[in-house]
Amino acid sequence: MEVILQKTNLILVEPSGSLNIGSVARLCENFGIKELRLVTPRCDPNNDEARRMALKGKKLLDKAKEFSCLLDAIADCPRVVATAGRIDHGTIPLCSPEEAIKWSIETSKKSSIALVFGREDRGLTNQELLLAQKVITIQTSKNYKSLNLSHAVAIVLHELQRCEAQRSTNNQEVIDAEDPATPKQINDCLNDTEALLLKIGFLYKHTTKARMSKIRALLQRAKVRPEEVSLIRGVLRQMRWAIEKQNY
Repeated sequence: MEVILQKTNLILVEPSGSLNIGSVARLCENFGIKELRLVTPRCDPNNDEARRMALKGKKLLDKAKEFSCLLDAIADCPRVVATAGRIDHGTIPLCSPEEAIKWSIETSKKSSIALVFGREDRGLTNQELLLAQKVITIQTSKNYKSLNLSHAVAIVLHELQRCEAQRSTNNQEVIDAEDPATPKQINDCLNDTEALLLKIGFLYKHTTKARMSKIRALLQRAKVRPEEVSLIRGVLRQMRWAIEKQNY
């Protein structure tokens, strides 16, 4: 059971509360998570408040890695699960924690998993949610839907441990599954695509963001593999070469 937990990276995007960061570090220690990643924290993640709440999770605070953007934080994780408090995300499909977690632990033996949690006050943006293949929301009372960050982390980590324990009980080994392309691979492909589509006039500056979001969502839902992304980029390079040759 430790195999999956040890290669799971817990990522907090712009956390603003030291107490929350400390509580999350403690939860990581509780559930055997070995790496905590912070994207542009808006407080000191190692101050007295955070360390007091972390208890035995202090060592996770000491070695927590900081990143300037979410894409960098998940660059090495082929399977990314993000959390959303709101349910009005348009074309972004939501799924249950159980469905997302079961999918995430089907990863290969060597690959890392990312569990992403957003800002305490406004969660993750739609553009950030589109970096994940699975987006989950936790069902709460209609009268008070907002969950504290550390409470949400506890629920998701409990689900992760439960699903992994269930697999162990059923004697299901960690399979060497084929992973989808990493967020960085997809993002590099989309940058190439956007540049070409702008050049040929399919995209216009004022519609680029919306249309590229739809293309990103399509690739994420398709769970494209690295070799498929390479194929697409090869086609784009050949098209660009043909256009430049014709213009010359």
